[in-house]
Parts: sequence; structure tokens; C-alpha cells
Amino acid sequence: MGSPKILVLRLSAVGDVIRTLPTITALKEHIPSSSITWVVEEPSQAFLDSQPEIDEIILFPRKRWTHGIQSLGGMWRTIGEMWEFLRDLRRRKFEVVLDFHGLLKSGLLSFFSGSPKRIGYDRRSTKEWNFLFSNVKVKLPKERISRFQRNLALLKGMGLELDLKDIKYGLHIPQEDREVVESFFNTSAVSIQRPLIAIHPGSSRKAFFKRWLPDQYARLADRLIRELHATVLFTWGMEELQWVEGIRKEMKEPSLLGPKTESLTQLGEVYRHCDLYIGGDTGPMHIASLMGIPAAVIYGPTDPIENEPFGKHIKIREEVGCNPCHQYSCKERVCVKAISADKVFKAAEEMLRLTY
Repeated sequence: MGSPKILVLRLSAVGDVIRTLPTITALKEHIPSSSITWVVEEPSQAFLDSQPEIDEIILFPRKRWTHGIQSLGGMWRTIGEMWEFLRDLRRRKFEVVLDFHGLLKSGLLSFFSGSPKRIGYDRRSTKEWNFLFSNVKVKLPKERISRFQRNLALLKGMGLELDLKDIKYGLHIPQEDREVVESFFNTSAVSIQRPLIAIHPGSSRKAFFKRWLPDQYARLADRLIRELHATVLFTWGMEELQWVEGIRKEMKEPSLLGPKTESLTQLGEVYRHCDLYIGGDTGPMHIASLMGIPAAVIYGPTDPIENEPFGKHIKIREEVGCNPCHQYSCKERVCVKAISADKVFKAAEEMLRLTY
């Protein structure tokens, strides 16, 4: 296949960008001479920049452009920037485009790149008429598959038939991030004993509907410490610290508050020190799985097949008749409330028995 210049389109969200990485690594392994350029939005830019399989990052400045078109003067300036952005893509003469995003904006980027081979999903597997902009359409199976499998399937458009079970992946952690996290563990006032169990009880503000109940997390953590003699480490992100501290205050046993991580790779390095991850269907869960950490994942309204981790895991959910669903504004959250601390404890105990 020579040394093709490949354009990857997976603009956001961070969790979806994370789940695309193993596919790009597999692509690079099978075509090592290829050049990979990835178009991505701001939240994932620094993270992708730290991954060696990506040769170049192009920022898609959606936030700036969205703000720019809100005034008459800004609108014309933004239109000019957009046009120049598309011209720059075209000048690069990409030979292949891989559109993992499957929406109108990625379809337009694919089409205007001028690439002779624009690979996307078929009509059934895309939204906003995205399929019109690709000239190589990959058909997905009718049964539900994980996002990792979905992403890997797109390589069929390049003649690569790969099995997810054969894909080996490990998130690359820069040395400076290793040192920061190592310093945290070395200076911790809490004596760490095994198993070390990471719990990430939070989520983004938009995904609050995924959060399990704080009192249940407190009961679970206490049992893990008392009955398994574990050390429980709580990880957290922006706008989640207060939520985590509320859980720790409800606990009767001492726990360890994880460091304020400055990047996803620092968070990944924290998880590398752990024996098990417990938490909801969030980006940190996928980070832990890509670090090779077994996961006990709590699913409420989200699809446990589509959103399953990369590696060893156990799914925890209760079938309540309406889940999975997309009612993200649901106030009842019956599917979340139905999951008991006892059920999660037993799942964690089983996962540790199988892997620890």
C-alpha cells in the first residue's frame, strides 16, 4: 500500500476519541509507513499529541467558530477562517480519509479534503446524511457491537479485516506524567495495601444521569476496605471534587483522595498503579481499560454493549424495562437506583478473584 497519507476524523467527545486510538494503533502496525493526521476538537488535542502513533494533530476550533458566528463582524471572519481551514486540508493531498465520526460536519471535512478515497459507514450507521460524503461505505453488523469494534470495522474500507481480540494496546504515558504520579504515591500519608482499588464516582455535568448514588458508593468503599483489606483511591476531574468529598464524608473507613491530574495521561498513570477500577460508563473508565486495568462498570441508562471497556471487565446493571435509553433528562433514574452496593461489591470481589 506504500506510504499513504491518512486523515482521521473523530472530532469529539473525549471518550469517543479514546476509543478510536486502538484502531489507529492497529492501522499503524499494519501499515507502518503510513502518515496519520488527526482532526480533533480542543478537549482532546493535548491528549492525542502525547500519543506516538499520531504524526500530526489539526485542531478543529469549534468553540471559537461557534462564538464567532454570533455577531455580524465575527461571522464573516469565521467564514473566512473556515474556508482557509478547508483549503489547507485540500492542499495536504490526503490519499485516504477515515471518518469515524459519522455526522454532517465530519462528512463535509471528508468531502472538501479532496481525498480520492473517503471511507465512512453506510446509511444505517451514520446520521445527518453523512453517508453522502463517503465513496467507500462500510456496512456494520445488525447486532449491537462495542464502539471499539465499530471503529475497528472501518478499516475494512482499507482492506484490513482485524479482530479486536488480537489488538494489543497500551496508552503511552510521557515520562513527566509518570514522575508526577510517582511523587504522589511516594508522598502519600496513607499506607497503601493491596488490592488498590480506584473508584471514579463522577462524570461530566452533562452526563450526571450516569452517576450512581453517593451513599451506595460510600457503603461499597467501606466494605472493600473492611472485608477485602483494600485501599480505596478516589479519582476525580473538573467539577467532581465536591461530589467525591461528599462520598468520603459518608464513609466510616479512611480512603485516599487521588491527585488533581492535569491530563488524561496522568490519570492513566494513576490507574496503572491500581488493581481494579470501579465506576460508571465514563471516559476515565475507558482510560483505565486502555491501561490494562480490570474494570467493574456500573451501567444505568447507557448501553452496556456499545459502551463496554477495551479489556477485562464485568458489567453491573439492573434491567428495569426502560434501559438502555437516551432520556438523559430523566429525573427518576430508576435504572441507577436499582443497583445495590451489595451487587457491586460481589462483582468487584469476583473481578479481583479472576485477575488479582
